[in-house]
Amino acid sequence: MSSIIEIGDQKISESQVLPLLAKYGMLPQLIREVIIEQAIANITCNPEERNAAYSRFYQNNQIANDEQMKSWLQQNGMDSEQLEYLILRDIKLEKFKQETWDNKVESYFLQVKNQLDKVVYSLIRTKNLGIAQELFFRIQDRENSFAELATKYSQGSEAETGGLIGPVELSAPHPQIGQILKASKPGQVWPPTQVGEWVVIVRLEKYLSCELDPPTRQRLRNDLFQQWLMTQMQTVKFISESTLRQSSGQAPVNGEQVSIII
Repeated sequence: MSSIIEIGDQKISESQVLPLLAKYGMLPQLIREVIIEQAIANITCNPEERNAAYSRFYQNNQIANDEQMKSWLQQNGMDSEQLEYLILRDIKLEKFKQETWDNKVESYFLQVKNQLDKVVYSLIRTKNLGIAQELFFRIQDRENSFAELATKYSQGSEAETGGLIGPVELSAPHPQIGQILKASKPGQVWPPTQVGEWVVIVRLEKYLSCELDPPTRQRLRNDLFQQWLMTQMQTVKFISESTLRQSSGQAPVNGEQVSIII
């Protein structure tokens, strides 16, 4: 079989491409892109969308004339049909996401809202229970501010901010700390609690409830798409050429390779 790529003294033929993709850990990306291509095959773009997409591509790649376009295609081993797919891919994919999951976003939001809510909280952590208890009582008795004690005694990076952390999503802290924050009222200081190797003192400063605004809607749509994509990738089958030949009555030959059926 004729070579399709020459790199220095090495010639890479079509039969070597899949094994090389697997060797370099790039096969999942190929599978992912094939699934996406199948999904967006029937999605169309209007003239305005096409023109805007082509303009962005020319600008991003600093292409100003036909000669530069021809050179770019040669360097990337593509023809004009493949280029059009590349340029319109993201627009079509976004349309596919909207058509498929827009009517599911609100119910999904209700399922995951607690994970998306954000908190601002203060934290002191130490590995000494005795010190933690003393610090807690000093905060309770208002001998020192939380920020003062966090700056002086906390053994994590939060010491640099006076113990203040956030805003972060409730899913970001350690699960035990997340549970404490969920059950807290702003200003509430919790007694020293063992969390892994640390003893922590936690105070909720502010609870920020997530809203289904456009950025959140976009994020949830992307989450649903990624879940769907992972499911699709799990259905991919790898079938050797010998199996295909046996099923068609052909004799196997040397150098058999793996074929992907999607």
